Amino acid sequence: MSATTRHLTVAKETPALWRVTFNNPPINLIGPQMIRELRDLLTDLENDDLVAAVVFQSADPDYFLAHWDIASDPAEVGDLPTGPTGFHPWLDILIRLSRLPAVTISAIRGRARGAGSELALATDIRFASREKAVLGQFELGTGAVPGGGPSSRLSRLVGRGRALEILLSANDFDGELAERYGYVNRSVPDAEFEEFVDAFALRVSRFDVRAIEEIKQYVNAVTLPPDTEFPPQMDAFWRSVARPETQDRATQMFGLGLQQRGETELNLGAALERIIVPPAVGRRAEGNG
Repeated sequence: MSATTRHLTVAKETPALWRVTFNNPPINLIGPQMIRELRDLLTDLENDDLVAAVVFQSADPDYFLAHWDIASDPAEVGDLPTGPTGFHPWLDILIRLSRLPAVTISAIRGRARGAGSELALATDIRFASREKAVLGQFELGTGAVPGGGPSSRLSRLVGRGRALEILLSANDFDGELAERYGYVNRSVPDAEFEEFVDAFALRVSRFDVRAIEEIKQYVNAVTLPPDTEFPPQMDAFWRSVARPETQDRATQMFGLGLQQRGETELNLGAALERIIVPPAVGRRAEGNG
């Protein structure tokens, strides 16, 4: 049984195994409509006591989830009804996703940057195509602070130094390097990728849902960041994107082909180097000193 909305297809392969496929051409951007659909999906998952495993994948082999739709109107998301956590809708989705009783698996083939990386980090397990996966938090390259909590999640996954390298380089990490760093659980040769993910998800889905939930609760208690860590990061994101220098960098990137299917989005880490850097502004400009 499957259900298709504008940007998601949810296939219930068995009562215990669900498969969610992202499909938002041209490059699987995350925007207000996808937020609405993810909220509905999470509600369904929270209310279903039979589902044991959920696989998140993409219909586009080049893009798992490219990043946030920078051209979208922030008010479309900000005006949505408050979710169960009471936080910003994107944080609400990520926190609820990380705390689902079912096991969540990101099958990353293609690019997962920015908010796409944040969603993958909020799932329990990340498998990457060795040849085709690309992950990264590119926000600093445009002058922005990541808002969806990768500073908290990456630090716990890969350690302080590597988290800072990922966040401060704003660069791309291929599947092999992402595995070495702990950004993903493992990278799998692309020719074997689908078979591997399917076998893992099916195996887990056959186990007792009550025991799965209890194991997750114990692991969550010692690994998940406290929810209170996330709102300050979202506040920092909004402050940073409002700066004229960040707006200038974003405008330049759109001129280079940001959010279009092409070389800039395929190799975004390298494309950031083409930005003409605005004049330097000191840390005390906003009273941070």
